[in-house]
Amino acid sequence: MPHFAPVRVGGAHRQLHRLVRHRRRAVAAGLAVTAAALVAAGPTPGAGAQDAQRARGHPATEPVRERHGTRMVAAPVRIADAATVRLLEPGDRVDVVAAGAGGAGDASVLARGVRVTRVPEPVDEAAAGGALVVVSVPRATAHRLVGAGARSPLAVTLC
Repeated sequence: MPHFAPVRVGGAHRQLHRLVRHRRRAVAAGLAVTAAALVAAGPTPGAGAQDAQRARGHPATEPVRERHGTRMVAAPVRIADAATVRLLEPGDRVDVVAAGAGGAGDASVLARGVRVTRVPEPVDEAAAGGALVVVSVPRATAHRLVGAGARSPLAVTLC
């Protein structure tokens, strides 16, 4: 096999200098190539509308899986003062407070800053002994609210 001299490309050094001098053109060319690649990688023509929305950067419509400990539930709570419940509207934030057992004056906060989801219409206030409000709380807090509501009267404070 005969011996060949190395092949050298003479214009590469000059092209690099020209590219550095014209940075704006280089950046524009790079952005154009990137945009073309993104369009080419987009949804296929037969894809559904949901896939097209995701490709355009819209968030997925499926609910995000939450951890078991922070799962929210709707908890109905009977508040001793029905007039206080009439002040509430869905979306309000409240603290749920349990009065002390036996009138000792001790009060404990059972839930802080929970969201009111519903304020049902009162049935017969005299027979009910208070008014019902539905709050959105973690499952463990809902258990505490039910237990405390059976032992002592509950109250709410607006946050």
